[in-house]
Amino acid sequence: MNETNQSKVIENKVNELLAAEPGYFLVEIRIKPTNNFRVFVDADQGAAIDRLSKINRALYKWLEENLYPTGDFSLEVSSPGLDEPLKLHRQFLKNTGRQVEVVLKNGLKTEGKLLGATETEIVVEEVKGKGQKKELIQHKILKEEIKTTKVQVKF
Repeated sequence: MNETNQSKVIENKVNELLAAEPGYFLVEIRIKPTNNFRVFVDADQGAAIDRLSKINRALYKWLEENLYPTGDFSLEVSSPGLDEPLKLHRQFLKNTGRQVEVVLKNGLKTEGKLLGATETEIVVEEVKGKGQKKELIQHKILKEEIKTTKVQVKF
């Protein structure tokens, strides 16, 4: 089975497992040539470790019984970390109100608060200047122009 077919079969199984976990959704599956599977699952209200562990155990058992009876694989199920860019519309909605860095395909960057998202664009509010010279600028950015959008943690 080639990597594309393998990914689709695993994606279907993960979605089947997630049907029992309201609010959880599949973000991405990465497969390395060494049969190393990384499955990124997120949730509208934050992914709980115990739920991710439950999904991991069920998927591991299924992989072992159906695709790799010799156990020649490794599996990691986790939520996407802060270093992972937002990929799905649902992730943009979940992170509304948070600080983000948007890198466009042309290389330009915008940092600010994610105010909202539609299927085709996002709105980011950038703060320029300080004090009386403080200016709030809203940028409407088409998703098709975005290279990456990452949540920024500000202290």
